[in-house]
Amino acid sequence: MYFLFISGVKKDLTQIKKVGKKHWYIAIFGVSIPMLCSLFIGLALQKSMEKELAKASSMLGVTSEFAITAFPVIYQIIKELNLLSFEIGRISLSTALISDIIGIQFVVVFEAAKQGEHKSMATFWFLIYSFLIGASIFGGVRQIMIWIIKTTPEGKLVEQIYVVFILLGVLLTGFLCDLGGIAVANGPLWLGLAIPDGPPLGATLVEKTETIVMDILMPFSFAYVGMFTDISSIYTHWTHLQPIFLMAVTAYLVKMVTVLFTSYFFNMPFRDCLALGLVLSLRGEVELLIFIHWMDLKMITRPYFTMLVLMTIGVTSIVTPLISIVYDPMRPYMINTRRNIQHTSLSTELNIIACIHDEENVPSIINILFEVSNSTAPRTSMVHALYLMELVGRAAPIFIDHQESVNTDQNPIHNALQHFAGENIMINSYTSYSPKWSMYQDICKLALEKKASLIILPFFKGTQVLTRQGVQLVNSNVLNHAPCSVGIYVDRSSFPTSNNYKVGKRSSINNFALLFMGGSDAREALSYADRIAANLDVSLTAIRFLSHNGEGDNEMEKKLDDGLVTWFWVKNEGNEKVVYKEVVVKNGEDTIAALHTLQNEQFFDLWILGRNKGINPVLLQGLTDWSAQNELGVIGDFLVSMNLDTTTSILVMQQQILRGQELTSLGFLKTIATCR
Repeated sequence: MYFLFISGVKKDLTQIKKVGKKHWYIAIFGVSIPMLCSLFIGLALQKSMEKELAKASSMLGVTSEFAITAFPVIYQIIKELNLLSFEIGRISLSTALISDIIGIQFVVVFEAAKQGEHKSMATFWFLIYSFLIGASIFGGVRQIMIWIIKTTPEGKLVEQIYVVFILLGVLLTGFLCDLGGIAVANGPLWLGLAIPDGPPLGATLVEKTETIVMDILMPFSFAYVGMFTDISSIYTHWTHLQPIFLMAVTAYLVKMVTVLFTSYFFNMPFRDCLALGLVLSLRGEVELLIFIHWMDLKMITRPYFTMLVLMTIGVTSIVTPLISIVYDPMRPYMINTRRNIQHTSLSTELNIIACIHDEENVPSIINILFEVSNSTAPRTSMVHALYLMELVGRAAPIFIDHQESVNTDQNPIHNALQHFAGENIMINSYTSYSPKWSMYQDICKLALEKKASLIILPFFKGTQVLTRQGVQLVNSNVLNHAPCSVGIYVDRSSFPTSNNYKVGKRSSINNFALLFMGGSDAREALSYADRIAANLDVSLTAIRFLSHNGEGDNEMEKKLDDGLVTWFWVKNEGNEKVVYKEVVVKNGEDTIAALHTLQNEQFFDLWILGRNKGINPVLLQGLTDWSAQNELGVIGDFLVSMNLDTTTSILVMQQQILRGQELTSLGFLKTIATCR
């Protein structure tokens, strides 16, 4: 009951209005064709069925159950497979939502038909009672829920007393449904659907109940199902079980094939179609609940129940691994085309994805973008600002394009960014609601679609452990899967308040330092710094670190570094605001000492450096075990610690990892260990 209640709370029925024609066709054909095929098998074998199952009402209930996909089941499995933010996950949830609505209608018809088997008037009274219960919940209770939301101050939690009464209401609605002959689980599901999803009410209910329901109550429910399962009873009743077995197998196979061909008709890739067919064939908790209800109605006996439970377990056990094989959720967004700062012409429009976790990140993004856009170069930058919101109290992720949304004026972050847009920089705003562990999918997908050369991620600098871990998870996933270069920005500069973002459109950053340690990430940092050097309000000090006598140098990387550094120096030789230095070190201790010296000699508003890849291991010798923030790299982590009490900001760059390049931070550390 509570499982279905939470599932109802997470559902957003208004999404049905937004789904496309493709989802409707897949859902309708995916239910009707398997149901008809299963019904045909049932009618052909009706004489060999037991009397109760051979009834028209029972046949309707069985065939509809085999054909319908339950949204709560699909959501849980998609969530575990990390498919929520992928296209296949979104289509599956939308299709399952439509299928669930169709399923509710069949459940009502089935229950009404069962009531009328003995007295025809019982069907009429059942429908009247169902209508009254539904009207009371969706007409009366929903208005109370809306009132609770209105009386809750913005940003505050719903009062505990309301939560308690709503949870008690789950039991009450179940009792009232059972009193009128309606399946006991329908009431909690309807009550959940009547509660607006998301914060504050829906999110609070899910947050306070999901753990105890999913981790404590549900395991007991499965144990309860296991108590009714008797495998030995199948052998002695197999002759009577065959019709239902064939009906179920027919429905499952036909459903998978129907979904596959229907989605293929809408030009989906074949592997995606196959994965979608497999996903929508999954069975789970809802099916087990229905089997128990059939037992209560004396429609099936224990052998039937046992066989259906084993089939449910079997289908899910076989199909779930196949989904991972057909559709890999962790496949990278990496591409073979170069999309980075170094290989983007200065005359070409620069596409940047700027990620925002909260309003405090907005001035940070404005600061760092302003320096690139406010130069004398004849180019423009297209910034796609993505506001990342954690999905709470909802099942389906939401992606909003504010260029197309009618509620844009109510979004303060969007409005603040639009004030910053100007002649050399254009901004498009988006909002994504998704779980922390799948946020990177929306970021990488947007970067891929917009052909971005850079993703800028904010570094969390607060004290809340869970929030910091969530942001680190997002950053790490983006670093591993990004289709372009990535910059992690640690902002410590003084910035304007939320009320004057647009005042002056000037950054407080003036003195920049580029730390060039060598390697592709360092070359990306140098290319970004070169763009900033065109800004008349910026002075740049470029410091190249070299190992003593060239020890530990990679010859190919060294040639690439020399070529880019020479180009940079020749280009900026006449620029008095650009200074170039070289520092020779023997180990990591010398590197740290040099950084301290640089900081003492001159205050820098911003340090720019490469993250990890290609750095001569000699420059970091003795430092790798000390590093704590893998997302920033060894030197980036040290700079954050060194500048705790200053207003110095840090930008750590990682150049795009092309498809086939598998050197991760772990591999990098192994390389260092080998050199040592």
